[in-house]
Amino acid sequence: MISTKGRYAVRVMIDLAENDNGHFIPLKDVSARQGISKKYLEAIARELSAKKLLLASSGKNGGYKLARKPEEYTVWEILELMENTLSPVICLADPDYHCPRRAFCKTLPMWTECDHLLHDFFCRKKLSDLLTPRNPVQSKTPSPPELPQREDPGRKGAHPSPDLGKST
Repeated sequence: MISTKGRYAVRVMIDLAENDNGHFIPLKDVSARQGISKKYLEAIARELSAKKLLLASSGKNGGYKLARKPEEYTVWEILELMENTLSPVICLADPDYHCPRRAFCKTLPMWTECDHLLHDFFCRKKLSDLLTPRNPVQSKTPSPPELPQREDPGRKGAHPSPDLGKST
C-alpha cells in the first residue's frame, strides 16, 4: 500500500508544477491548496529537496519549485523515494532477505509479476501526465470508458457490478 507520505509527495509535485510561475512557491500556499498541514509538507519537501527533485530557497521569497520539467519526472521516482520500496513482498523488496521457501514458492512468480507491473506502470507515468491541462479541449488523456453495469437479480437494492464479459 502506498502511504500518505507517498501520495502527498505526488500531490506536492503536481501542485508545484501547476502553479509554477518561475519563482519559489511558499509551502503555506501549497498547504492551503492541498489541505495538508504545513508541518507535514515541510518534512516531505525537505526529503524531495535533499534528493534533488525540488529546489529550495529560504528567506522572504523562499519556498520550493521543481528542479526539472514535469515531463522529466516519473511517478516511480517520487514514490520510490518516499516509500523506499514499492515491492509487494519482503522477498522482492530486500535483496538480502533469504526466504527458505524461495525455491519452491508457488506465489513468488505472481508477486514478481505484480512487482514488474507496478514498476512499469509508475515508470511510464510522468508527472506531466497528472497535470490539469491548461486548455481542457487539448487534453491528451481520454476519459476512462464506462463499464457496463448489471443488476444482481438475487439481491434487491444491490450495487450494480460490472459485466465481466459473461454473455446472457
